Amino acid sequence: MPLTRDQITQRAAKELRDGFIVNLGIGMPTLVANHVPARMDVWLQSENGLLGMGAFPSEKEVDADLINAGKQTITARPGASFFSSADSFAMIRGGHVDLCILGAMQVSQEGDLANWMVPGKMVKGMGGAMDLVAGVKRVVVTMEHTAKGTAKLVKQCSLPLTGRRCVDLVITELCVLEMDPVKRRFVLTELAPGVSVEDVTRQTEAEIVVPARIDTIEV
Repeated sequence: MPLTRDQITQRAAKELRDGFIVNLGIGMPTLVANHVPARMDVWLQSENGLLGMGAFPSEKEVDADLINAGKQTITARPGASFFSSADSFAMIRGGHVDLCILGAMQVSQEGDLANWMVPGKMVKGMGGAMDLVAGVKRVVVTMEHTAKGTAKLVKQCSLPLTGRRCVDLVITELCVLEMDPVKRRFVLTELAPGVSVEDVTRQTEAEIVVPARIDTIEV
């Protein structure tokens, strides 16, 4: 069966490492905060000015003054710090963030990312994604494999780009694809339980590499 949104973000949480500073994009990636492994020291950074974001609050814990970049109420872990968005972006642009997990509307076969403009809707701005994909050491995308039956993993993005050749890993409800930095193509490394290679290729426009061995996503 394809993975749920919660299971996709559980898999994304396996990309975290002890001591990492991690930025989570709005939407599905914010759920990763609920799956940080126990006893792992990870510092979640929000570009609106917080280092040390915790899990989503319970109803009793909600503080209307404490929000992430997506305007969602959050918690802060012990030792968290607050600062201006200017300092936050200096942290990102300076290469001090180890990993970012973002959503996407399209990802090309070479790792180009389009995730800031919604077709037919007014967009206030591109947010912090352009800075993140340029300054962060590793970029992971969590997204649904298709949008209303249309492939989101494409040969070439038709939407305005957030960044070129910037995506290192893609996790969808069907599979995990890792970028081969030499071939500049995504390699199919893991399949959701019960999902076949044919299920993935049928819903993927992009050229991908299918190796002899493919693992099953553990959920």
